[in-house]
Amino acid sequence: MKKTFGLLLGVLLFFAACQKSATPVDAPVAGDEEVLAAPTQRVCYSYEVLEEQMRENPLLRQKMNDLENFTRQFVESNGAARLLSNGIIEIPVVFNVLYRTTAENISLAQIQSQIDVLNEDYSGTNADHNNTSTYNSVKAGDIGIRFVLDQVIRKKTTKKSWRTNDDMKKSGRGGINPTSPTTKLNVWVCTLSGGILGYAQFPGGNPATDGVVLLNTGTGRVGTAAYPFDKGRTATHEIGHWLNLRHIWGDATCGNDQVGDTPQHNTANYGCPAAGHLSTCSGTPVEMTMNYMDYTDDACMYMFSNGQSSRMLATLASGGPRNSFAQP
Repeated sequence: MKKTFGLLLGVLLFFAACQKSATPVDAPVAGDEEVLAAPTQRVCYSYEVLEEQMRENPLLRQKMNDLENFTRQFVESNGAARLLSNGIIEIPVVFNVLYRTTAENISLAQIQSQIDVLNEDYSGTNADHNNTSTYNSVKAGDIGIRFVLDQVIRKKTTKKSWRTNDDMKKSGRGGINPTSPTTKLNVWVCTLSGGILGYAQFPGGNPATDGVVLLNTGTGRVGTAAYPFDKGRTATHEIGHWLNLRHIWGDATCGNDQVGDTPQHNTANYGCPAAGHLSTCSGTPVEMTMNYMDYTDDACMYMFSNGQSSRMLATLASGGPRNSFAQP
């Protein structure tokens, strides 16, 4: 009898396992309420999305390597000065708002507040720009990029949350297709699952999925923007990725963010670290925890470095993957 019972149990477990493995990636997740809990720490998924895209398309890895070589030459030749001699670069922004509830349908005022934050942060006119003296010598001023609200597209959905598989960017999957992605920065605002605040597509990827995704409660600084991500810095961070910036710790222990004037970080920082926080990497430098490409709270990130500025401008230069955005 015990042997028969064991056999039946084994068969049941086998079928249960098969059912689980056959569950579609987009199927609802059990315990959605927990998955959709408000983020308490910054989580960005840009690097993981890039890695997945390179696995799917090996040619993308070579394109990223070529971009690194181009960027290095641009920085070494002081290409930023030549590019900015032509004046400020204006980037039109299309906001694609996907909402199920009234609260998720964020207001025009909230969207405009996000544009305002971006223009402050990328011009170095943000009120907290001078909160650090440690890195004054390498702190970027006006990067020379401005963002202009071009259009707001809204779509009601029955979907409770969206994952990082780019479905929000595809009308056939219930999302919104990008508008002119080679000349306009598309930003999708929605409810993201998994505690993720946002993610961006690095330069060189498929135009059909190009742009930035933001959690609706991490967008702008008014309306539904929720503490501690209520100062619009998630978009500043994600657009940094869109312009080819890496996380400041290089997504590895004491990794390389490919920028010469940022110190080595042993890993991401969260919350608001005390001033003078030391790295455990070689030389134990003071970490640049206030950098937009760390994982600190909105109120505690408020600068790019000069090296990061040059790196971003390289993507917009002649021969760069986003040069179409720098055209008159």
